Amino acid sequence: MDQDLSATKKATRAGAMHARAQAFAAPDRSARVTAANAALQGYLHQHFGGDLSAVVLSGYMPMRTEIDPLPTMRAHPGPVCVPVIEARAQPLKFRAWHPEVRMIPGPFGADIPAEGAWLVPQVLIVPLLAFDSAGFRLGYGGGFYDRTLQALRAPGSVLALGLAFGAQQVEAVPREATDERLDAIITENGVIRPAG
Repeated sequence: MDQDLSATKKATRAGAMHARAQAFAAPDRSARVTAANAALQGYLHQHFGGDLSAVVLSGYMPMRTEIDPLPTMRAHPGPVCVPVIEARAQPLKFRAWHPEVRMIPGPFGADIPAEGAWLVPQVLIVPLLAFDSAGFRLGYGGGFYDRTLQALRAPGSVLALGLAFGAQQVEAVPREATDERLDAIITENGVIRPAG
């Protein structure tokens, strides 16, 4: 990555962290999280219809100021899993999750299931720092979701849905050739389908 792009990403991350923290601290956060999860569940029902119970859904265990996907994960009628980081510069793996599963600390601070089957998700709910209307996201810089989406999209299809507060939208996410586009972004304001 060239120095200019690196500096731009660093500045965008800092601004995005601040915007997300403000949305997280807002007095109406609970209502925003509820609205975003309702929009996400509506999108999934619209996309898959009666087949939703056969769809493997990957969520994530929210940390810091990430918007909480657990309401959608709990409501999903089919198998649910969460990402597990096995090594740097590698795609994520996904372990089965349910509300009663015993969780343990994983790498980078996210809790992971202590045990359970490894699954291949058909839908990924993706956390992010910032997103734009073209469907690109800015993460923490590890490249885990980009590698994972590239690997999952190679043999077939996977639906990648960003979940965020509306305040996390930026005009344009600084990006590289390896950055994978999201299929949609869901916020408390509804569904954003990438333009262009």
